[in-house]
Amino acid sequence: MSAAASSADWLLPDWPAPAGVHALCTTRAGGVSAAPWDSLNLGDHVGDSAHAVFENRARLQAALRERTPGAHAVFLRQVHGSDVLALDAATPQNLAADACVTAAPGVACTIMVADCLPLLFTDRSGSVVAAAHAGWRGLAGTVRAGGPAEGVLESVFAQFAQQLVNAGACGTRAEAAGQTLAWLGPCIGPTAFEVGEEVRTALCQGHPEAGRHFRPAQAPGKYLADLAALARQRLQAMGIEAIHGNDGSARWCTVNNPSAFFSHRRDAARLGSSGRFAACIWRGAGD
Repeated sequence: MSAAASSADWLLPDWPAPAGVHALCTTRAGGVSAAPWDSLNLGDHVGDSAHAVFENRARLQAALRERTPGAHAVFLRQVHGSDVLALDAATPQNLAADACVTAAPGVACTIMVADCLPLLFTDRSGSVVAAAHAGWRGLAGTVRAGGPAEGVLESVFAQFAQQLVNAGACGTRAEAAGQTLAWLGPCIGPTAFEVGEEVRTALCQGHPEAGRHFRPAQAPGKYLADLAALARQRLQAMGIEAIHGNDGSARWCTVNNPSAFFSHRRDAARLGSSGRFAACIWRGAGD
């Protein structure tokens, strides 16, 4: 992780993305919201002042435009599902989806989180970008007849790969997987994500190898889950090997880094609410 130009505390993915692809992940720093949303809360559905959220989003939009004139973030209304939205320059804000994909320059795929895992995607030629919001529900998805469960990552990769084929960047879905770069952002870490048997069952359904990413918690019938490792496993099952970012270590944990990240699990019960930070990826204009 390294510092972003617009805020010393924002993150720039450390990955081999092509020069024409830009990405960042905000933190709590750089905004105007009062506690408990202090300070760069980007969520407009968590009880924060509408004026503060408007100003915070304007600051993010300005940061994008500093790097790519005319660029803008498209915010989704995330519902913990697996629907994917194809974005273009005219896509309005706040449409319901948990992932998005685009080949349009200057259109930033944007995911808000506060414990769930944000994932960013591009290909080695920089033809297409995508982003996904992966909590356990979206990651688990639903079981298809005769096959393993498919969730938000399988859904977004299907559309991402199709756009790569349409753009002539590759010929098949398997080739697309080999060209794909993925970055995993901060999320609730493996020492903090306590879940019940129903969550473990849902994530292992059709993916028995997922079981190794759970370990018993102190409470009976509870487990500690490694959300980032579960996402990596799903990506690898699709043939994606170039995976960067969150490795499950302490610095990536939203719960245990309160000065850097919002955390719904840490703050909602204690403080009444939690803000949202965001991960964005976009193609530069003309790239």
